[in-house]
Amino acid sequence: MGSPTPGAYSPTYWSQTATPLGSLYIATTNQGLCAIKFGRLEPDLETISGPHPGRDREISLADLVRNQLQEYFSMRRRVFDLPLDLSALTPFQAEVLAATSRIPWGEAWSYQRIASELARPKSSRPVGQALGRNPIPIIIPCHRVIASDGNLGGYCGKVGLDLKRWLLRHEGTQL
Repeated sequence: MGSPTPGAYSPTYWSQTATPLGSLYIATTNQGLCAIKFGRLEPDLETISGPHPGRDREISLADLVRNQLQEYFSMRRRVFDLPLDLSALTPFQAEVLAATSRIPWGEAWSYQRIASELARPKSSRPVGQALGRNPIPIIIPCHRVIASDGNLGGYCGKVGLDLKRWLLRHEGTQL
């Protein structure tokens, strides 16, 4: 059996929360939080309504995610404690995101440091590519990863570097 195809998860419940950065859309499955999207919800990612198995658990998980995000934005939370569903990721992507999750609040690590943490010191570029596919930004703090020369690198596609800069300032990271 091959590795799961990135992006192949089927979220069973989408919800929304307002933040200082605008709307965030939260996707949960029976296994845990599987995605956070900035901005507008794409038409193919609709909120599923109606009864289905596990829905109450997913709604309560979505509430927990919203609460923890609000605590983060109000400076009352620095570490998230949520079940995650990363089943759509390759093993390498999951390793990169696990290493990224160890970056403390207020710090920034380089792509090279993440590669070194994985005992793959020549893998900075694949690390960056894996971070670019992080389905759960903020919770998995890929905004805390910067280039070795101190440049911010990339972040979240269209919403970009202003968002990354805001998150790093919010956490008091000195660049």
